[in-house]
Amino acid sequence: MNKRLSKKQMWFKQFNPTKDDKMYVGIDVHKESCSVAIWLNDAPAIDFVTPADNKHLTQALQKLSPAVKLIAYEAGPTGYSLARELQKAKLPVQVVAPSKTPRQSARDSKTDRLDCRKLAEYAAKGLLRPIAIPTKQQEADRQISRLREQLVDKQKRAKLQVKSFLLQHGLPQPPGLKSWSHAAIEALQKIQLSNQLRFCLDTLLAELHFLTSQIKTTEQKQNEILNHPRHAAAVKILKTHPGVGPVISAQFRLEIFNPKRFESCTEVAKYVGLSPMVTQSGQSQRDGPILKTGRPQLRSNLIQGAWIWVAKDPHAHRVFGRILHNTGERNKAITAMARKLAIHLWKMACDNKPYRQPLTN
Repeated sequence: MNKRLSKKQMWFKQFNPTKDDKMYVGIDVHKESCSVAIWLNDAPAIDFVTPADNKHLTQALQKLSPAVKLIAYEAGPTGYSLARELQKAKLPVQVVAPSKTPRQSARDSKTDRLDCRKLAEYAAKGLLRPIAIPTKQQEADRQISRLREQLVDKQKRAKLQVKSFLLQHGLPQPPGLKSWSHAAIEALQKIQLSNQLRFCLDTLLAELHFLTSQIKTTEQKQNEILNHPRHAAAVKILKTHPGVGPVISAQFRLEIFNPKRFESCTEVAKYVGLSPMVTQSGQSQRDGPILKTGRPQLRSNLIQGAWIWVAKDPHAHRVFGRILHNTGERNKAITAMARKLAIHLWKMACDNKPYRQPLTN
């Protein structure tokens, strides 16, 4: 008895792709399965579910390569492995930003099947906003920087837990705890407590010590990467800008990874999340709060760097003063300076030229 073919198998068997066909593929990628929709010649053709096997899915789509104009899926926890597999097979692929994918204003059903159909349709109509796909090397280098960020956040939480412990049990903070000096930590280790409380505090201190050592090890590894020829010259140039040290230069270099992919200052500002949200209606236009896209840690560090820049650079201090006079708010003024700082770093990275003090009258 012959095995009955599925709807997907029948369609793939009967369809003969040609260069005259216009095919767009939308994929909703998950850990264990992928929902795939095909938009063919301005109309939906077929959708199906397949196991999350990048090679198997690529081989299936490769049979349609003469007609495929674009394959699109949203960025997510599965990363870029599928995109790289499709690129390896010389198939056109875009990883799109979920926040920029068009959404209906009215509430509607949401399923994987509907999502992949919409991606295929939006790809055909040119409504998707792709993001840059880093190489394996670029992604690996960037992951070291992000690991350091994660460890620093955990270290902050561990320090807060220690202070909360002292407050809860009415224990005074030893001198130097604000800066977490060695003397202050030693004093915490010598506080007379009951066996139960001593165990709890020692556990918190051990966690803090472990995280501190891990941050140091990670920074050493990051420095090794940044001293490699593929990064060393660019990082050295970024450090010439006032207010930019090892942390900001490393983070900016590894997060941007290919500065020439940006076409304008506005794109850079939006990428780092320092671009204001513009609201315009009729003859009125208003700048709202910043969009806060991209990495929060990079945005926060750029703002911290902007404060140092304003303090060290007389020209930057005058610009900050002028913006402060116009806005009346220090936070808005320093955010504007952080945006200028990000744009300066981008231009320096693109031109491979160190920072030059602007000419003043």
